[in-house]
Amino acid sequence: MSAPAELDGVAGWAVGIMETLGGPGAGLVVALENLFPPIPSEIILPLAGFTAAQGSFSLLSAILWTTAGSLVGALVLYELGRVVGRDRVVAVAGRLPLVDTKDIEVAERWFQRHGPKAVFFGRMLPIIRSAISVPAGVERMPVLQFLLYTLAGSAIWNTIFIVAGYQLGERWSEVEQYATVLQYIVVAVAVLLVGWFVVSRVVRRQRAHPDVPVPPDEA
Repeated sequence: MSAPAELDGVAGWAVGIMETLGGPGAGLVVALENLFPPIPSEIILPLAGFTAAQGSFSLLSAILWTTAGSLVGALVLYELGRVVGRDRVVAVAGRLPLVDTKDIEVAERWFQRHGPKAVFFGRMLPIIRSAISVPAGVERMPVLQFLLYTLAGSAIWNTIFIVAGYQLGERWSEVEQYATVLQYIVVAVAVLLVGWFVVSRVVRRQRAHPDVPVPPDEA
């Protein structure tokens, strides 16, 4: 079955690859989405679910292959950050069409603020999703830890959107309407977890050393 006539541009291109190559095609498209952020996952992932619903491959195959694609794309950017360095990556990104170097700067601030957990939550946020791999590589975050956080975050994000596209079928585009809401939820959860971590750390320190004043930056 070929891509519906109304699917053109990125959507038609993505469905064509997925129908031709099956599950590996879905993984390839998602890997490219990681390397070229202008290709939005909010469109690609529901399309993978839609294509799976047409019988080109199974739902499980769509989830596994797209998550593998996320890992491959993220690892390429991680290695670029680690080997090439931040300045050269930004310089190259600045020459690519539709790529904004400010995305890398936003990801850097996110990583510096939240540390390794930024990789997990970053996989579910726009702009940061792909770019977060660069500062992780620049800061030489342990590669196994990077892959585990990337795997966890990508698997959750991919599954949500693929299943939604699978269930909606030809109404897959409705998924995009809820992407922003879901991303706000992710941000809220990240802020709450970081806040809980800081508060619990302060409380433990006060209990262990009740006579020692709490530093201003941890109060």
